[in-house]
Amino acid sequence: MMVQARARGDGDPTIRVGYTCSKKVGNAVARNRAKRRLREAARTVLTREGLPGHDYVLIGRAEATAARPFEALKADLSRALAKLHK
Repeated sequence: MMVQARARGDGDPTIRVGYTCSKKVGNAVARNRAKRRLREAARTVLTREGLPGHDYVLIGRAEATAARPFEALKADLSRALAKLHK
């Protein structure tokens, strides 16, 4: 998984999130499964560790996003956010 972030600076405290998976991830079923996993990981992790007023984009990777254990996926997202917020 790859994570991108941007501070909006518009004074709106909401956290916005986008998800994407290219066709390299697989067919539509595999892409949707990867995005569902990303959505659930973001719901649990970003509510605790996301910064208000930021936009985040989570990008699914081929073979890794759908096959990775869910707890490891959440840990990866937490690590990525820690690096982005430094």
